[in-house]
Amino acid sequence: MDKIEEARRFLEAVGMPKAQQGNLCCYVLLAMADIKPDMLWKDAKNNWIRIHDMIRFCNTYYGTTYAENSRETFRKQALHRFRTAALAEDNGMATNSPNYRYRLTEETLEMLKAFQSPGWPTSLKRFLDYHDRLIDIYASKKKMTMMPVKINGRDFNFSAGKHNELQKAIIEEFAPRFAPNSECLYVGDTVEKDLVKNAAKLTDLGFEITLHEKMPDVVLYREDKEWIYFVESVTSVGPMDPKRILEINEMTKNVRAGKIFVTAFLDFKTYKRFSEALSWETEVWIAEMPEHMIHLNGDKFLGPR
Repeated sequence: MDKIEEARRFLEAVGMPKAQQGNLCCYVLLAMADIKPDMLWKDAKNNWIRIHDMIRFCNTYYGTTYAENSRETFRKQALHRFRTAALAEDNGMATNSPNYRYRLTEETLEMLKAFQSPGWPTSLKRFLDYHDRLIDIYASKKKMTMMPVKINGRDFNFSAGKHNELQKAIIEEFAPRFAPNSECLYVGDTVEKDLVKNAAKLTDLGFEITLHEKMPDVVLYREDKEWIYFVESVTSVGPMDPKRILEINEMTKNVRAGKIFVTAFLDFKTYKRFSEALSWETEVWIAEMPEHMIHLNGDKFLGPR
């Protein structure tokens, strides 16, 4: 029996649904365990690994042809389901962070090492007996790292990570100071992409709702001034550079409200990394100095252009 079929048997034995016994999930399991075609299951590992590394592993050792743009398929079809079933966990960082990683849980690693050995039935039984408890443990672990945030007077939770830490600061520190009485029309979470999305209001303002990847991180609307704020939360990528301004202007070509473009950073050190890329006629806000802003062009202060 080849390794793909063996991986399928393993996933079936631990109770994964039929859809998660398909080839892609088998390849993901093999990549996460670092099991090559000629290796034994007792040599399985659970090192932290990126989706990029999984794709490269599968293509190199199992002759697949997965492209880089299949990362979301890996995430949704396999990794999210593995995490829900307590087969895998992530390191709690933002999904768009270059340091975001997954690994097999210790319990899964123990089972894989016992797979096809005399100890396999005992290891499997222990996992299945303890399964619901494991799910609770890993769900609680994720919940403990959630960050509460109040948006438009309602309570939400952001997933852990620097990106969301900065988004929380934008809503709780930037908005009251520089966009008073504004409404948050859109903010995504690194796990729940459209945490807040007032599609009706955005459409009414003339905003063309597009894929999540094209949306600014935070969209605020100040009705008394008829100003709309597009705020990018930048910890590693995505400042308001000329290309980004063009993308947002294309999405908002029918917006009648005045447009304000803001790049937010957690600290001055990060700002300095991106300072040369920032577009003129935009604003900069730094969370560690929340009462101040940097205005790129001095003919006027904060306001629509």
